[in-house]
Amino acid sequence: MAFVIVGLGNPGKEYEKTRHNAGRSAVELVAKQEGFDDFVFNKTANALVAKGAIGGENATLVLPETMMNLSGKAVVAFVKSPKAAKNLLVVHDDLDLPLGTIRMVFGRGSGGHKGVESIMRAIKTKDFARLRIGVAPTGKKNQAKKLKDEEKVIKHVIGKWKPTEEADVKKVLKKAAEATRLFVTEGIESATQFANTR
Repeated sequence: MAFVIVGLGNPGKEYEKTRHNAGRSAVELVAKQEGFDDFVFNKTANALVAKGAIGGENATLVLPETMMNLSGKAVVAFVKSPKAAKNLLVVHDDLDLPLGTIRMVFGRGSGGHKGVESIMRAIKTKDFARLRIGVAPTGKKNQAKKLKDEEKVIKHVIGKWKPTEEADVKKVLKKAAEATRLFVTEGIESATQFANTR
């Protein structure tokens, strides 16, 4: 069964290079590195879709063209049953992790991420892999700083990366692309070890 790799984000020029689109950016990088076909709009899924292979394994890359909180509609077009979710990887931004950090998780709650919640509802399971990309502002000792109110959270996640963050962003997207490759070619354990111990 082919792998389905989903990069979460909001569609449209105004959301390019925003923190909330970190997952989308990482999957676009995978497409480029692995020589996938161009992304083509799929009307049924309301998503941009690219087909190709990663290390000889067939994979479909999906960038939902819905707003973040409706991402499940795109994913359910490719993952038809909870059982099929074992080959699903959702790549998304995470406000609980500092910039520069990625974490691979499986079968966990959404952590309040609206895009992830939408997918869990649509495919009727939380038993799938997720690659979390840290976008939190950092404080002392490079710890993630908690943003207190909803307004600050929204402003931060839909804000564009600062020029001072760009080198870290480049590095973390590369790391996320490598973790994605490992997930497909070697399995979740190798990908988790790579993502969670650096």
